[in-house]
Amino acid sequence: MLENDRTQPELAPTGAIQKRLGMDSEGWFEYLVRVYPHHTDYSGVVWHGTYLAWMEEARVESLRSLGIEYADWVAQGLELPVVELSLRYHRSVKMGQPVAVRTRIAASEGVRLLWDYEFRSPDTQELYVTAQVTLVGVDRDKGKIIRQLPPALKEALTRLSVKPST
Repeated sequence: MLENDRTQPELAPTGAIQKRLGMDSEGWFEYLVRVYPHHTDYSGVVWHGTYLAWMEEARVESLRSLGIEYADWVAQGLELPVVELSLRYHRSVKMGQPVAVRTRIAASEGVRLLWDYEFRSPDTQELYVTAQVTLVGVDRDKGKIIRQLPPALKEALTRLSVKPST
């Protein structure tokens, strides 16, 4: 890129980006997105399927923040498909808006992993959408639900899980 070419957006200072990564005291991992035209319906409001893609991105990035690469698990034959999903729309999100996708693992019930989501304004003052997803571990080669998660995944999920208040 030429020195005078300003067509590429400038990134925030590294420190500003790092402050937004990781978990807060309540176990929420935050993933920032911006609404582009392809995320919306004909009226400029975020299309419902976009939320699903952002949820998966946030989930994968939360694991990556702990050093766990989802692609590595897939390469080893482990899948974590969604088996249940619920979304509640509180307020519309429109083209051009920045959105903080917040996720945390809410519980692990046997083979089920429950993840909570909040879609908020970056300052967390506006709540747009809440959601919950249930995943299960599946051995891709056998096509069966696994009864025990691999130790590395189990340990990472323990670090992500919501800690009860004492």
